[in-house]
Amino acid sequence: MGLIELLLIAVGLSMDAFAVSVTNGLCYKNVKFGWTLAMGLCFGLFQGAMPTIGYFLGSTFADYITAYDHYIALILLCFIGGKMLIDGVKSKDEGIEATGASIGLGILLVQGVATSIDALAVGVSFAMLPNVNIVTAAGFIALVTFSLSIIAVFVGKKFGSLLNNKAQIIGGLILIAIGIKIFIEHTFFGG
Repeated sequence: MGLIELLLIAVGLSMDAFAVSVTNGLCYKNVKFGWTLAMGLCFGLFQGAMPTIGYFLGSTFADYITAYDHYIALILLCFIGGKMLIDGVKSKDEGIEATGASIGLGILLVQGVATSIDALAVGVSFAMLPNVNIVTAAGFIALVTFSLSIIAVFVGKKFGSLLNNKAQIIGGLILIAIGIKIFIEHTFFGG
């Protein structure tokens, strides 16, 4: 596998983490530099770890993994997005600024898992390819995801200040849409 192919895979895998990072920047007030770095690390580590796990599981468990990964992503992202949506509507009704919410480690870890499940299946496919150095591939995927996630938080923070109390509602809808997208891709187009 060449560098260009690996870059395209890394960027493709990181798009869900990018979208969630934009959403986090939009919605959460405590996304200072430390939390921005934590998001980049969390998403990068999960995106790097999942292909490694998938690679070692190999084709033995491929059918089981790909049979359920889209359900897991749908449930996790819809749960988090639904909670944000409900909180955003409550805040709007009560006149509270939606960006007053704080992200926690639990939410961040669930987001990391939900956005990296596709990478598990990619790792399984890596196991079937000749000459794939999984350490290099996973490290590269993690680095690309880390970088794009940090950029995405800053993009979200910029637009979050413009959107004020609508940010949490929009963020919740985005997370739900990502979950539905993953589900549709895997269910109807083979992921």
